[in-house]
Amino acid sequence: MSDRRSNINTELAKERNRAAAERTLMAWIRTCLALISFGFGVDRIVTALQKSSIYEYIDDPLHLTRILGLSFIAIGTSAILLAALEHRKELRHIQKDNYIYQPRSSLAFTVAISISITGLFAFIGILIKSYGN
Repeated sequence: MSDRRSNINTELAKERNRAAAERTLMAWIRTCLALISFGFGVDRIVTALQKSSIYEYIDDPLHLTRILGLSFIAIGTSAILLAALEHRKELRHIQKDNYIYQPRSSLAFTVAISISITGLFAFIGILIKSYGN
């Protein structure tokens, strides 16, 4: 009886871990879609400005801004791919009979560092452009 009870507890724990992995993947999808949408929006604004008559009066041809938008799209796309791979790896790990916790690198930390570096480059670029004029 206790063997059956521990088996049920183990299976229920695996199901909770699987559900948690699903919620985590969904959170990553939302985050990555926001990053991609923001990058796409920045690029659309740059394109609209280039097609308008306002573009003649802008000293900087907006290349840095376009690169910033494309960087956000690249970070979002890379993160969603890594999140999907991490999710698949987690599901395979849960299915093993001898489930043992294995520490691993944090995808959230990696994305946070990537966004910070992109923001730092954008800040420095804007600072240099503003003092250069």
